[in-house]
Amino acid sequence: MPVIALNEGYTGEIRDREENFHGKQLLFVGWEDHLMFCAPHCIPVEPSMSFRVLATEVIAAMYAVHPDWKKVDLRQAEWFRSGDAFTPDFDKTLRENGLGHKAVIRFRTPGLTGIGGSCS
Repeated sequence: MPVIALNEGYTGEIRDREENFHGKQLLFVGWEDHLMFCAPHCIPVEPSMSFRVLATEVIAAMYAVHPDWKKVDLRQAEWFRSGDAFTPDFDKTLRENGLGHKAVIRFRTPGLTGIGGSCS
């Protein structure tokens, strides 16, 4: 990812390049309407991981502490890739689902809007 500096003083090595993660890539994951998590999580993942493993193991472990989580059906979730709606193929890899290094995915769980409907 190129850096566009506003002045000459911004120099240095970009350290979050994909080749610096030993075969893994960074993925940002956020749960819409659940502000108990103030920002998307940034996690290192294998590009060959299936979306099913990401959803049912990795994402589930990240958000399990939220009281809404036990009501979540990720197959019914609305998924967004870099801001655009998309339908993930749970049996394909992250890369096959178009999730490259530093991709952002967010999901919305219809009917669940945080603690007591507060979006928190």
